[in-house]
Amino acid sequence: MPSTRDIRRRIKSVKNTRQITRAMELVAASKMKKAQHAALAGRPYAQLMATMLAALAPRVDESQHAFLARREVKTRGILLISTDKGLCGPLNSNLFKLVTEIRTPAKFVAVGKKGAQFLARTRRDLLADFSVSDRASFVEVRTVSEYMVKLFLEGTIDTVEVIYARFKNTLVQEPMVRPVLPLSNLRQFIEALQQHAGVVANEFNDTRDMLFEPSAQAVLEALLPFYVNRHIYQLVLSAKASEQSARMVAMKTAKDNATKLLGDLTLEYNKARQAAITQEILEIAAASFAA
Repeated sequence: MPSTRDIRRRIKSVKNTRQITRAMELVAASKMKKAQHAALAGRPYAQLMATMLAALAPRVDESQHAFLARREVKTRGILLISTDKGLCGPLNSNLFKLVTEIRTPAKFVAVGKKGAQFLARTRRDLLADFSVSDRASFVEVRTVSEYMVKLFLEGTIDTVEVIYARFKNTLVQEPMVRPVLPLSNLRQFIEALQQHAGVVANEFNDTRDMLFEPSAQAVLEALLPFYVNRHIYQLVLSAKASEQSARMVAMKTAKDNATKLLGDLTLEYNKARQAAITQEILEIAAASFAA
């Protein structure tokens, strides 16, 4: 049986661990709420974008835009959104499992140190890696999305797909692959955008006489890049909410385990202390009897 000194040392260590994990749990909970609010704040923008594109749809030629043109997929472009730090449960490993399931030629761009390290370690074609802060400002993410669009337009990649952890609720983060480019067609794209923005009725039958300057096609060409930037930004916000949620749950589990271990160690310490006291009493009694 360990000595009482060793058990006291372990109790002190577990108490420190419990205090640290509780603090990390509270920090992650605060960051998760901020990320959720940021994701919800983008809905009015998506709603306005859907309304404007629905008005443009019947007045433009879809085949003239590079984002809508169909092409043969020779090399997939994958944006992997992971975390910079660990201590978030199986979040990253679930994302990496999706990466290992990709059998077709693909080039990767990573957001997060963990994803970049995994791609480099497994010797996949990593074109670039970016770091995004916990606040995930639009300026930071726009750099990533514009780089992906540049590769797509140059023909380096034939698709833009995002592997990320979709925030479903506090306990569930769903790893998934979300295609971004090319868009299948404008009508389906607008319907998906309206659904994401919470718009019930579409406006494809808008018969109002509208004048677009300089032209409807030019307005479409200006709006679609804004959509791609904003869409990838929303996915990053969802991934950040998933990260903080997973970290909060992991830290809560660690804190609960530390509390349970602390109770077991306290019981063991009391037993060891009681055994030592009993042994001392027996030795005193034996000495008195011998005298």
